[in-house]
Amino acid sequence: MRKEDGAELLVIPLLGYKPLIGMIHLPPTPSYVKDRVDIDRLVDYALWEAGKLADAGFNAVIIENYGDHPYTVTAPSLSVLAIARIAAEVARTYSGKLRVGINILRNAAPQALEAALVSGASFIRVNSYCELRVSMEGILTPAAYIIERIREELRAPVLVFADVDVKHSAPLATASLEQILHDCARRGRPDAIIVSGSATGEPPSPGYVASIKAMVPYKPIIIGSGISIDNIMAYWRVADGFIVGTSIKLNGKTLNPVDERRARQLAELVNELRVKDYQKLGLKV
Repeated sequence: MRKEDGAELLVIPLLGYKPLIGMIHLPPTPSYVKDRVDIDRLVDYALWEAGKLADAGFNAVIIENYGDHPYTVTAPSLSVLAIARIAAEVARTYSGKLRVGINILRNAAPQALEAALVSGASFIRVNSYCELRVSMEGILTPAAYIIERIREELRAPVLVFADVDVKHSAPLATASLEQILHDCARRGRPDAIIVSGSATGEPPSPGYVASIKAMVPYKPIIIGSGISIDNIMAYWRVADGFIVGTSIKLNGKTLNPVDERRARQLAELVNELRVKDYQKLGLKV
């Protein structure tokens, strides 16, 4: 996006300027050990959630097997197939309204990419893309090599949004955050970097996000947790996109359905902030 004096705003491919990405936290998928939900009901639930987010004005959604906890590092085949079908239905139904992303917990990146390829999803989130980390599910190994190999061999038009210092985990290496970021951004070739707080629903500090942005100013930075209508303005100048889940759910509970009022209020605020940016830079809205 170029303004009159030739300067450019950092735009995330396919998603645009400071996109708002809503979470579809799925109930337990068919391979889960208890309280699982059959695929048809999962499809209906995801379409219902996506419809509310599309109507509210969100730009994209991420379909995630959040209800499957405790997770394995990879994922059972039946869960992957279910997510692929769900993503395909959402992508088809809301084509032109929402971009669809996939995250398969805990770090099933190749499976997420395969699901994206067959479903028509536009991007995947990868929890451990360039780092060796430890979590309650086990060791999370870097996925960059296999993901880039698949993307290259299949010419896959799927974007990769890579977490750095991902929540609910700890590093197993002594490299500095700056070194990890530079190596990941330049060698791993993700399309954007995700920065999150320590847990689901917890935001990173604005200063922490600003420091990461300063380290890799050429790469889009997406906030991966904790964004709400009450704090988004604190991140507006240091982030290029926002993944939102907990704060737009009924009663602010992660596994609850989307609260249409909360989602719409946040989307309206984001749109107002975008319009102000366009006007300041002499861009057409």
